[in-house]
Amino acid sequence: MCIDDSPTCDPDPQAYSRAQAWQLLTEWTVSENLRKHALAVEACVVACGEAEADRLGLAGPERAALLQLYSTTALLHDFDYERHPTAEKHPFVGVRELERLGWPIELRTAILGHAQYSGVPRVTHLDKSLFACDELAGFLVACALVKPTKSIAEVEVAGVRRKMKDKAFARGVNREDVVQGAAELGVNLDAHIAFCIEAMKKRAAELGL
Repeated sequence: MCIDDSPTCDPDPQAYSRAQAWQLLTEWTVSENLRKHALAVEACVVACGEAEADRLGLAGPERAALLQLYSTTALLHDFDYERHPTAEKHPFVGVRELERLGWPIELRTAILGHAQYSGVPRVTHLDKSLFACDELAGFLVACALVKPTKSIAEVEVAGVRRKMKDKAFARGVNREDVVQGAAELGVNLDAHIAFCIEAMKKRAAELGL
């Protein structure tokens, strides 16, 4: 299936659809905030995938397969976190379950790589995109929620950079990972922040922002 779950383009019969990823996520994750985090990361990672597909000149089934992989990886990157929130178990328990279920190795490797402590290197564009978008997406949500409108449309790059310097704000977000993520992806940090804001704006209603 393609990213929109259309049965008319199935470039890889072994690939798993976005709908299946969402079902697995919701089975393991009750928290609405964690589900929305997955959606926020998905918005940013898929936008990275679209840019990469454009760069590679992909179209049709090939493009659909790439975007499906980026989408499902983002949705499932923290699917085990609610049940196994420790560094000893997350994301290792989830990845073992994904392997048992037959999810692609590219997806599983990227999910392992998004955890710095896993020791799994980030090699592919997907690996780097997930890492570059994970902490940043969470931080952008926090920036939006302190706005009077609680809207991502009100979030600006300059404000995000100021908040990054405020150690008391969204202290659970690792600023070093945000900076390192953009560097590994080979993009300017300000440009990456703006890119992710725009990606999240397109799905603001779904994100509750």
